[in-house]
Amino acid sequence: MGYIAKAKAEGGKVIAGGTGDNTEGYFIQPTIIVTSDPKSVTMREEIFGPVLTVFVYEDSKVSETLTLVDETTPYALTGGIFAADRAALRQIADHLRFSAGNIYINDKSTGAVVGQQPFGGGRLSGSNDKPGASQFLHRWISARTIKENFDLNGQVSYPHQLPDNIIVQ
Repeated sequence: MGYIAKAKAEGGKVIAGGTGDNTEGYFIQPTIIVTSDPKSVTMREEIFGPVLTVFVYEDSKVSETLTLVDETTPYALTGGIFAADRAALRQIADHLRFSAGNIYINDKSTGAVVGQQPFGGGRLSGSNDKPGASQFLHRWISARTIKENFDLNGQVSYPHQLPDNIIVQ
C-alpha cells in the first residue's frame, strides 16, 4: 500500500484496485496504475505484489523507450513482450538482453515452475543462476584440473617441438 500511495503522490492514477486490508494477513487488491513519469517509484522498484504500472510511450520513440526500460532500474527479474511482428519482438528482445533474467514473449510472466522452467533474475534481482536448470549445479561446485606425470626421467618434452637435427626451410 505504501508503494501505491507513493505512486499516487508522484502523479500516478489508479485505474483499478488500489485498496488493501490487513485485518487478517495482508491483502492488496490487484492494482493498475497509469503514470506519465517512466521513472516513478513503481517503475523503478522491485515490488512483490499485484501492482502493474503502465507508461504509454510514443510509437516514434521505441528505441528511446527501450533504453529507458533498460536503464531505469537496477533490478532485472522478469520481462514480458507482446507483439505480432517477429522483427519487432527480435529487436526488443535483443535490446533488453540484460534487462531481465526471464523474458516471456507473448505469454504471461508467471510461468516459472520448479522442475518445469528454470528461473532467476539478474542485476540486483539475483545472480541469474536459473534454479531448475542443469547449469545451476555449477554454482555449487569448484571445477579444477589435476595433471600428474609418472615419467620421472627429468626431461620435459613437447610433441609439437621438432628435434634439433631437422631443418625446416
